[in-house]
Amino acid sequence: MNPTKGRTSKGQSQRETLAAAEGPCENLGQMAENETQKVPSDLREGEIAVELPGQFDAALYYIGRIRTPWRRREDCPKNPRETDAVCTVVLDPRWGAGLQGLESVTHVVLLYWMDQARRDLVLQAPHHYSERRGTFALRSPVRPNPIAVSVARLVGIDGNTLSVVGLDCLDDTPLLDIKPYFASTDSVPDALVGWHAGRGTE
Repeated sequence: MNPTKGRTSKGQSQRETLAAAEGPCENLGQMAENETQKVPSDLREGEIAVELPGQFDAALYYIGRIRTPWRRREDCPKNPRETDAVCTVVLDPRWGAGLQGLESVTHVVLLYWMDQARRDLVLQAPHHYSERRGTFALRSPVRPNPIAVSVARLVGIDGNTLSVVGLDCLDDTPLLDIKPYFASTDSVPDALVGWHAGRGTE
């Protein structure tokens, strides 16, 4: 999933909708009100936007930041398999003890917040596809909760910093979680996306 190619709605930055690592989200009601007041202005032909809910249901902690070579969305790889760039995951020191044991794994699952993506589209027309698709049939970063997931190769750990290969996000992307990748349970070799069959790598 490419967290870099979502379009940004005008108005208040999406960064203000969730808490940073220093504390839980505050003033969620006001933030939700700001979201619903945004007026989409860059819909592609055939796309459909909906009004966002009036309030959030939960708050999150950003547990760190992801540092990558890419500062513009157009510079980011289309997907994590297209690059061998070594990226850095900087974990907030308060969560450092949670890395104990992770040094023994080869790959990690990283979940992160695509804070530059809009959140109100239910039907999308991605520029690299000719057909419209529902948001939940796509890997687009544009979704109600813009969460990305990547399986990255763990190169090494130095204190609270991880070096990994296999990311495609903008520099300074907020980190939500780190999990070990279990090939025995996480891999589904016969999985198929029917509409995408024959199109090549997503």
